[in-house]
Amino acid sequence: MRARELVEPYPRVGLRDHAVSAARILTEEGRPGLIVVDDRDHPVAVLAAVQVLQLLIPGYLRDDPNLAGVVDQDFIDHMCDALEGTTVQELLPKDRSRLPVAGPDDSVVELAAVMAAERSPLVVITEGTGSTAPLIGVVTVSAVLGELLPGRLTDP
Repeated sequence: MRARELVEPYPRVGLRDHAVSAARILTEEGRPGLIVVDDRDHPVAVLAAVQVLQLLIPGYLRDDPNLAGVVDQDFIDHMCDALEGTTVQELLPKDRSRLPVAGPDDSVVELAAVMAAERSPLVVITEGTGSTAPLIGVVTVSAVLGELLPGRLTDP
């Protein structure tokens, strides 16, 4: 199975787009991440949904998740306030790894290797290489797993 057979059109957001808009796309469309594009519509990053959560959850709760059990409803009601006035670019980690990208002729194992190496739920498929390569679409981790898990396996 090749990437071109698994590729699908996928929502994208710009670096300057509002973080709230990106979060809505993630939740309303049930996506594990989004493609982030520059002003010329070239892919520059994958915004994983967990990166949005990292902005919403204060550091002290990430450091000690047991404290999350004592927050009140008012805290919960205002968690997403952190997204107001924030751009997609601000959600991306400063030390982000390279863009998880592959070509249309790459195999499903090559796609899986890129996802695993970059810890990304998506692989961006481009026609050619380099920062100006035209975007074809995306292959998701569920599509890759669907190809790797043989149908004859049964639960123990």
